[in-house]
Amino acid sequence: MSLVKKFATVGGATLGSRLFGFIRETFMAAALGTGPVADAFNTAFRLPNTFRRLFAEGAFNSAFVPLFAKEIEAHGMDGARRFSEEVFGVLFTVLLLLTIAMELAMPFIVGQLIAPGFADDPAKFTSTVTFATIMFPYLACMSLAAMMAGMLNSLHRYFAAAIAPVFLNFILIGVLAYAWYSGQDAVAVGYDLSWGVLAAGLVQLAIVWVAVRNAGIRIGFRRPRLTANVKRLLVLALPAAITGGITQINLLINTNIASAKEGAVSSLVYADRIYQLPLGVVGIAVATVLLPELARALRGGNLNEAANLQNRSVEFTLFLTLPAAAALLVMSEPIVRLLFERGQFSPESTVVVGHILAIYGLGLPAFVLIKAFIPGFFAREDTRTPMIFAGISVAVNVSLALTLFPLLAASGIATAEIVAGWVNALLLFATLVWRGHWGRDIPLLTRIPRLVIAAAVMAAALYFAVDRLAFPLSSAAPLTTRALTLCGLIAAAMAIYFAVAFGIGGASLSMVRRSVKRGASASSVERASEGVDRQ
Repeated sequence: MSLVKKFATVGGATLGSRLFGFIRETFMAAALGTGPVADAFNTAFRLPNTFRRLFAEGAFNSAFVPLFAKEIEAHGMDGARRFSEEVFGVLFTVLLLLTIAMELAMPFIVGQLIAPGFADDPAKFTSTVTFATIMFPYLACMSLAAMMAGMLNSLHRYFAAAIAPVFLNFILIGVLAYAWYSGQDAVAVGYDLSWGVLAAGLVQLAIVWVAVRNAGIRIGFRRPRLTANVKRLLVLALPAAITGGITQINLLINTNIASAKEGAVSSLVYADRIYQLPLGVVGIAVATVLLPELARALRGGNLNEAANLQNRSVEFTLFLTLPAAAALLVMSEPIVRLLFERGQFSPESTVVVGHILAIYGLGLPAFVLIKAFIPGFFAREDTRTPMIFAGISVAVNVSLALTLFPLLAASGIATAEIVAGWVNALLLFATLVWRGHWGRDIPLLTRIPRLVIAAAVMAAALYFAVDRLAFPLSSAAPLTTRALTLCGLIAAAMAIYFAVAFGIGGASLSMVRRSVKRGASASSVERASEGVDRQ
């Protein structure tokens, strides 16, 4: 399977999850708006998400995947199963102890660390603590699921791990639909959503557990022991977990700052949901596929293949994210108005969230490039350097957020995030070049400026079109009119971008065809090699 096809497999599944996420957020915006219950739920949900990314995604995607792949090569599937059982025993025990401790300390954590701004509103504070207490076990479910997703990715089975998150959206959409049907008040909706998150964690864990068993690995529970393999994993995973932890602590600090202003937390979450669509579909797909592919090329000593994988991944991410960034910058308010402005979500909320979304659009290429650059370090078992750079970016973010929040409110926090993202991306890229891990690629260097030009032409056309179509995009127009107008603008923008990009040489159909052929050829060699290994 070619690199592009693998990106498409993961990206397509992620796209489905994100689209249902839009539906979920649309229902939630109508039910809760940017009011106190929305702030309480979004703040409480951020807590298990933070620890999930700290203990699972960052550590396992960077350290577990290469080590698991090595075990498969060195000792076959039986060795990989033993290694996964050793890791499972330790991870499960740590998560159990952490969950118990966090449940007992939840009032202190919310009041002192996460949302001190809620202390002046007892009802809001109590709701946040209760919601967080209900949802926190979601951390354990998703952390174990992330480990199994890493196993599936190493075995080239991407779909189950990518599609599992959609069930969170299925369940929460069902909860919100029932709340609307039964006429529940906002607080009751918050409780039901919290229980829905916990149920979704159990369902997602079950999906990847079954997929791992179908892949030929049955994980049993072993008494937690620090074996040599587990110690090696911890040595590699600790800096990666700190890297992910720094980023998540960054988000918690932003939540802490935003809690001082009514509606700021929810406004950031709604804007984040929209910009996460291109970031998730492209960025997560690239990061998920690139790490095991790059690690395999480096282990085989194929430096040219490794360089080509990195360059083509960057080319692919920029080809898709530059127009997305331009579109978010130019027509953020019409997008927010169509998706969220109904029920408790007011026109004033649309303006605030639209401004934040436009700012996030400027940072979109940076955050996607970070996901393309980091595998270049993790595949070489260097998890320390990204940790240092993440720390620098957090320092930049916190300094700017504290400076800009009194002046720009939630928009100041978004500005701080995107500046910190660009700092991180530039540091990662410069280090890869300096170490000689990034080969000079003339086609890439010539295509990037042309892609920027194509995106700029598209943005200019959209700017004038949005101005001319002010009424069909306004809240005064019927929903169907707004939806059809926005879809027409997006289709026209895509046509303009692709026409200009291919016309001036920013993209090439022949290059895509060569990539697919190379991928097919490489897959044939891999299958032959695997057959020899099994014999």
